[in-house]
Amino acid sequence: MEDVKPHEYTLLNEIAQDSMVTQAGLAEHLGIAVGSVNWYIKRLVQRGWIKVSHLDRTRLKYDLTSRGMRVFTQRAILYARDSLKVYAGLRQKATELVAQLKGEGIGEVYIGTNDEPMDIMRLTCLEQGVRVSPSPVAVRLVSVAQGFQAIYEIQEGESD
Repeated sequence: MEDVKPHEYTLLNEIAQDSMVTQAGLAEHLGIAVGSVNWYIKRLVQRGWIKVSHLDRTRLKYDLTSRGMRVFTQRAILYARDSLKVYAGLRQKATELVAQLKGEGIGEVYIGTNDEPMDIMRLTCLEQGVRVSPSPVAVRLVSVAQGFQAIYEIQEGESD
């Protein structure tokens, strides 16, 4: 598979969505100078990934070639595959932690954040019959690094 730089992939993506996109529009979207966009486009043409057509003396049209479409698609597939690996890993860790909590007799937890890892945890809790409380309870679940952690809170009235 051919090496694709992030800006090249973004350009391919933008051109795939709108073949009439301007270099100024691409520069704004990428946050780089128009001259840099021009350089990247020339590089993509040299690599055979896009072709440029002149519609009139000031307007250009960009089209992905079959080779460019293949590169674009391969990169998208790799991204999807890597995303699924991360999802599967988080699901496994969530399943293990929820099983541990159930083994300790814990049937209710609190999840305070709404990010993607905690959405995975929330789904896992619901599937495993562990209630997710809308307000803090004895066990709060948090995401840490590439996994999860249960934090056991001391409730009012409890002591050592």
